[in-house]
Amino acid sequence: MTAALFTRTDHQHMAEAIRLAWRGLYTTHPNPRVGCVVVKDGRVVGRGWHQVAGEGHAEVNALREAGTAARGASAYVSLEPCSHHGKTPPCAEALIQAGVARVVSAMQDPNPQVSGRGHQRLQAAGIQTACGLLQDQAERINPGFNKRMRTGLPWVWVKSAMSVDGRTAMASGESQWITGAAARADVQRLRARCEAIITGVDTVIADDAALTVRPELWPEALAGDDNLAGWSWPVGFAPKQPLRVIVDSHLRTPVTASILAQPGHTLIACARPDSQKIQALEAAGAEVMTLPEAEGRVDLQALLQALARREVNEVLVEAGAVLAGAFARHRLVDQWVCYMAPKLMGSSARPVLDFSIESMGDARELHLTDLRQIGQDIRMTYSWRP
Repeated sequence: MTAALFTRTDHQHMAEAIRLAWRGLYTTHPNPRVGCVVVKDGRVVGRGWHQVAGEGHAEVNALREAGTAARGASAYVSLEPCSHHGKTPPCAEALIQAGVARVVSAMQDPNPQVSGRGHQRLQAAGIQTACGLLQDQAERINPGFNKRMRTGLPWVWVKSAMSVDGRTAMASGESQWITGAAARADVQRLRARCEAIITGVDTVIADDAALTVRPELWPEALAGDDNLAGWSWPVGFAPKQPLRVIVDSHLRTPVTASILAQPGHTLIACARPDSQKIQALEAAGAEVMTLPEAEGRVDLQALLQALARREVNEVLVEAGAVLAGAFARHRLVDQWVCYMAPKLMGSSARPVLDFSIESMGDARELHLTDLRQIGQDIRMTYSWRP
């Protein structure tokens, strides 16, 4: 069905399904965030979203609320209903068993195990289907899942903090703190939505960073999330810790580094393994992974592919100018979030991204997608595609 054939009411119900999907922003990975609305005789009888990976999907939760009213109803889903058995039964089968008459999906599932098969299963059961309503909005909910399914790579966020004159650390390497407390709390949302945080060994050595989602900052961070406006998490909720990844080509990570003692899991990616160093780091709680070498360092493309095989949808690069610049130079950045502090650090300080461009014709074009003040700092979000 083309977008022109969808009614105003169809648009309203799908918009609500998409709003519900956003509630799973911090809890569903590696699964996609999905929302569902069940409508009978013009009245919403069931609402649901995928809340936690491994538990009921959006359709199941909405059908549970709808009960017997689901028979003959229309279901609006932000993503094509799944047709395969995973940790839960197929949602397409749940819709069939509930007796719905029509299913409208915002987009086809990019997962090759599902893509188109969910709709086919519904059609075979005599259920009317339509797809493509508010697809652009639905795509934005799951950039990492969509990209991983289509390309075998996760979505890459790069986070930077810089002064007004574009500097991110003093010449000595000192960088704490460029931005204010509000901006640092805001970063917690980025960390929480990503399954992995990537940093470099130089940052670990210089800052002894923990790179965790900090429970004490979470309420403040969540209050600034536009996607969850008007809805609050259950009391005591805290997101799980992301996988911490240290790019350490020659295994220089100290066994006493704070990052190794944090809750969750730390992965060290190296290019030149050393059995004694590996043994010491593993004894300190890390996992060490050897990857191909490129230009004397860990091949970043190979690292992202390895993370995608672990079902990582979104990664956040929180690193110094060299590693962040390497991701930019190799065209591996999807979105760049840059916090600009009202400070001047001088020309001898380090640049925000360390990579060379020889001519204006080779300059990278960025597209500003969001701009706002966070405390005394400015947060700029850019899409950055080849």
